[in-house]
Amino acid sequence: MNPLKIMFLSALGLSGSWTMAHSAPVELDLWTIDQPGEYHYVMAREFDQQHADITINVRTVQFRDVVNDLARAVATGNGPDVTYIDNPDMALFAPRHLLLDLAPYVRKSDIVDIDRIFPGPLASVRFDDSLYGLPRGSNTLALYYNADMFEAAGLDPDQPPTTWEQLYQYAKALTDSSENVYGLAFSAINSEEGTFQFLPWVQMGGGDYNNIATPGAKRALTLWTRLIEEGLASRDTLIRSQYESTGTFNAGNAAMAISGPWELPRMSEEADFNYRVAMLPVPEKKAKRASALGEGVNTILANTRYPKEAFEFLEFMHANMDRVWNEFGMLPASRVEVKDPNFPQAYAVFDESMKYARTRGPTPEWQKISQTIQQAVQSALTGQVEPAVALENAQLKIDRILD
Repeated sequence: MNPLKIMFLSALGLSGSWTMAHSAPVELDLWTIDQPGEYHYVMAREFDQQHADITINVRTVQFRDVVNDLARAVATGNGPDVTYIDNPDMALFAPRHLLLDLAPYVRKSDIVDIDRIFPGPLASVRFDDSLYGLPRGSNTLALYYNADMFEAAGLDPDQPPTTWEQLYQYAKALTDSSENVYGLAFSAINSEEGTFQFLPWVQMGGGDYNNIATPGAKRALTLWTRLIEEGLASRDTLIRSQYESTGTFNAGNAAMAISGPWELPRMSEEADFNYRVAMLPVPEKKAKRASALGEGVNTILANTRYPKEAFEFLEFMHANMDRVWNEFGMLPASRVEVKDPNFPQAYAVFDESMKYARTRGPTPEWQKISQTIQQAVQSALTGQVEPAVALENAQLKIDRILD
């Protein structure tokens, strides 16, 4: 049996062991991927200042280590009270009852209104009738484009591409091999970032993580392959991260780029041109939209000794959702008013995109499925197999994983 699963199973006996909070001062342990000065550290400091009887001890865990470290800690009874979990990894913990069901607390809360949380982030924390976390913020994808290059190529910068065919035609018109300029930059790297970028195209094509070989998904991968084969996107797309791909856009070596809002601060410093943001193109006019859902969840472990105080901290963070865009570079995961948003044109687009952001999964087998999707994309873009065959082969593997 998988050692990670063994740790999860052994932890089940610990999941109901918390007791009511004491009247004595309380210490809560918080695990985060943040560094000092970032979101969780700031929230913990401000909460401490307002709650003299509660102290929050913050520990940074590397993003890649969160799942394994948390599983080990829970199995030994040494886990934190509150922790960050990436949204697709929620399906590893929630069905095993390792996280506190927040539904009873939310029903009594005057602060948390789950009806105001966007559907994608809400789906990542809701399992059956239980609620196992509150999204701390979100991110998603959109299309950045160089308005100056649009004008130079005779394209209207006020009319960015809205369909997949238009995206291809614009990329073709904007590519200039003599100047080392590609029409489009995106990431098809063999990692979670590659899945993050490709899955919305599958979803717009009528599929999902468990239905990867729909005609629309095949059309999407065929378009990606065509962009690479015709030199409209760099072959380094297969090895570049989102950060690296967007870097080529900032440097003027790509006229358009698919990426997220985390790029805006450095783009404002590096990009010496008029850049704008548009919604991801759809298969055809009036087709259903989809976009990726990134960022993580604030959760409470089921065996915390202090569920009441831990939930107070989650309420505090949720009440500050209107600050996450300007101060921490995340999109609000719920419908809140952001006053004087930084990068207002971009914020309006990303905020609209959040209405269509969909979670990866949810399934406890997400890691295996994501790797299968990555391999399918890579095999098609390198010319090893036709796009349709790559996705059909992936579907067979996914069916076995989920069986």
